[in-house]
Amino acid sequence: MFGDGFAYPWVLWLLLLIPVLAFVYWRRRKRMVTEVTFSSVQPFDHIPGSLREKLRDVPVGLRLLALALFLVALARPQSVTNRENVSTEGIDIVLLIDISGSMLAEDFTPNRMQAAKQVANEFIDGRTSDRIGLVIFSAESFTQCPLTTDYPVLKTLLGEVKNGMIADGTAIGLALANGVNRLKDSKAKSRVMILLTDGVNNRGEIDPITAAKIAATYGIRVYTVGVGAQGQAPYPVETPFGIQRRLIPVDLDEKTLTAVADMTGGKYYRATDNKTLKAIYKEIDQLERTRIEVTAYKRYSEKFYNWLLVGLVALLFEVGLSSTVLRKIP
Repeated sequence: MFGDGFAYPWVLWLLLLIPVLAFVYWRRRKRMVTEVTFSSVQPFDHIPGSLREKLRDVPVGLRLLALALFLVALARPQSVTNRENVSTEGIDIVLLIDISGSMLAEDFTPNRMQAAKQVANEFIDGRTSDRIGLVIFSAESFTQCPLTTDYPVLKTLLGEVKNGMIADGTAIGLALANGVNRLKDSKAKSRVMILLTDGVNNRGEIDPITAAKIAATYGIRVYTVGVGAQGQAPYPVETPFGIQRRLIPVDLDEKTLTAVADMTGGKYYRATDNKTLKAIYKEIDQLERTRIEVTAYKRYSEKFYNWLLVGLVALLFEVGLSSTVLRKIP
């Protein structure tokens, strides 16, 4: 009933006059004396006052109430509706994630693969209107999720990714070619791939440089992320005595990953732990931001009608009572 605000809020200060007027009326009534003299009215003290006498102040109360309601109506309470017209330049993004056996190394917490899935999940949460797809690879490559804006489905499919889904190995070139195949027909203003791997291309019919040239031809930008600590990393190994950790050398082809990024206008990053991996995805997230144009406007709806109506009803009651039941005879 009040709405979101008032067109003339200063009018509400006049409400302070209501208690002042009520006090003036009360003082005036107290000072009123009769000019008719009685010897004593004590014999009539036990007689209760009539209903008319008890209600004699109601008309004044109704008049003050009507005045207060009229003042609120005069201040013009309004309801405000904000609307926005949003236009975007969409970005199509394909995440390429290595799921080879070496991604189980535990130089990340709890391991490289789980860390990669976690930061990818957070990256998806940070997007709003962009289409995102998911390609996984080891010895082969396949699309886990095509380009979509249905982020809950995408995150569910990401959660199902694990080592062993396909034969072991590292086919970086095939992964890039698969990503290009997903993006080449895209009508988006910007097309991006984010490749995450911890190894050297050793499988597949397409080498990474050739795949990068194809991506550059289609105007697809590739950000490459190499994961792995410097030197050696602990790796879980099954033994007759249970799971044991052994140190394995970190074998990462940074030269090729840098070349792929440079050829396509992207950038190469090296992640050595969870913290740096999160920072890398955060930087890429900022670099590949959707441009949003917003046209905002406000719509006002008047809410003073109800206050005015209730005030008129109170005033009519006051006039009616003063003219009939509570009429004063001069």
